[in-house]
Amino acid sequence: MRVIVVRHHRIDEAGFVADAFAARGAELSTHLFPREGPLPSLDKVGHVVVLGAAWSVYEERIADWIGAELDWLRAADAAGVPVLGICFGAQALTAALGGRVEAAPRSEIGWVSVDTAEPGLIEPGPWLQFHSDRCLPPDGARVLASNEVCVQAYSLGPHLAVQFHPEVDAAQVGRWLADGGRAEAERAGQDPDQLLAMTRAEEPAAARRADRLVAAALRLADGAATR
Repeated sequence: MRVIVVRHHRIDEAGFVADAFAARGAELSTHLFPREGPLPSLDKVGHVVVLGAAWSVYEERIADWIGAELDWLRAADAAGVPVLGICFGAQALTAALGGRVEAAPRSEIGWVSVDTAEPGLIEPGPWLQFHSDRCLPPDGARVLASNEVCVQAYSLGPHLAVQFHPEVDAAQVGRWLADGGRAEAERAGQDPDQLLAMTRAEEPAAARRADRLVAAALRLADGAATR
């Protein structure tokens, strides 16, 4: 299976999610968008993973390229290519398929447990959160998990959108904190050093949760393909 990982910043990696796909025999390729040019062909692609970003999908400062990403996600949907959208990736998928994205009532940063309607697909966590927007899912979506801030996961056809970050390890969080995230975490009431230490301690369990999440994404995709 070929998997395309779309990232938006050089410091971002698919981490535990990439490991989970690779463990199932997937061949992964990564595209840094928009810096590396147009998004790749979807021909013979088995799955797409879209990672987070520091922006909101509705911001003017990304207006010159976000439309192309949304069109590409619509093309993936039309071709039946499953998408796993993570944080900004979930928001981009939402906007592409007819939902809306808006500012959340408050930022969520840190390790957070969620209320799950489908524990066999989305575990309660805790999951690492680092966002200030929320998805209003498209018509027909099935909400899989939520909390008082927002929808935390939903499925639509073969696609899975999650607001949290199943992919991250302590190295990734450290890069975010060094790239402006420290001040953002403090504004959200988090101690950045404590957050980093907690992430380091959580790594083994987080890797296992990410593996099970990828397994769930593949089951969703397979189930949609057989309907």
